[in-house]
Amino acid sequence: MANNRKRLVLLVPLAIFFVGCIFLFKGLYSDPRKLDSALIGQPVPEFILQDIYDENKQHDASIFKGQKMLLNVWATWCPTCYAEHKFLNQLAAQGMYIVGMNYKDDRKKAIRWLTDLNDPYQISLFDRDGMLGMDLGVYGAPETYFIDSKGIIQYRHVGDLNERIWKEQLAELFDGMQ
Repeated sequence: MANNRKRLVLLVPLAIFFVGCIFLFKGLYSDPRKLDSALIGQPVPEFILQDIYDENKQHDASIFKGQKMLLNVWATWCPTCYAEHKFLNQLAAQGMYIVGMNYKDDRKKAIRWLTDLNDPYQISLFDRDGMLGMDLGVYGAPETYFIDSKGIIQYRHVGDLNERIWKEQLAELFDGMQ
């Protein structure tokens, strides 16, 4: 009986170690940009958020109906957001309707950012506490959601948008939405 206990004491940590190795090995071959979202095919969650420029102006989920658009989650503390901002301005100049959601950030810094770098957003939401971000399943900034004209989330892109990614992976998907 003592031998069985000794074996059990040795086998349990070994089993835990092997299970951990399997999870780590699996992670080596996964793409962190491909994070499934439970909200694909679902409407944007209900919310009420302030406009970034005007604390007295509020927006709700109805802003996502009427035309297809991008919802871009960004923050001034995010260096990748800075890298993608120029491309977002290019998309906006081409007529792309983009809603920006400033995520867990400082309002004054965000307004300065948009003033200095140009504002590609038709509407700018201020999600100071990250509550809408949490409802959307945001892992961090930047993330971009494709939303159809009925307010349904069709796609989620994690990481920066740039010209190459847009042309090679996303433009056709966005163009195909209604």
